[in-house]
Amino acid sequence: MPANAVVDAERRSTEGGRDRISLTGIVAFGHHGVFDFERDQGQRFVVDVSCTVDLAAAARADDLSQTIDYGALAQAVAADVERDPLNLIEALADRIALTCLRYDAVQCVEVTVHKPQAPMPVDVADVAVTLTRSRRYE
Repeated sequence: MPANAVVDAERRSTEGGRDRISLTGIVAFGHHGVFDFERDQGQRFVVDVSCTVDLAAAARADDLSQTIDYGALAQAVAADVERDPLNLIEALADRIALTCLRYDAVQCVEVTVHKPQAPMPVDVADVAVTLTRSRRYE
């Protein structure tokens, strides 16, 4: 694009759905797993979330109220990890996705839950699941 090109800000803002807010490496301690020792001892989980949000209004207004408070989102994700245990990290990822979708601005979310200390029969650096959930408009 030439340096003197004019960008149509209104057109750009109506193309929403491509903007994302990502939080990477949220660390929280939880008691999830299928084994008794995982439930008893607990372990560290690492979560990445990437929320699809129309950020045009926030970018224009430079106003926090027009976007998602990253700190509040991170706290909500950590609280999901720290609360009642689940057997599978797939279920934990789904719980976190539903929490993200409670924010009205979030259209879609991708969640990755890492379980670096997962009990495995061979050495692995990490075990993770990633899922994507979208808001349903009815």
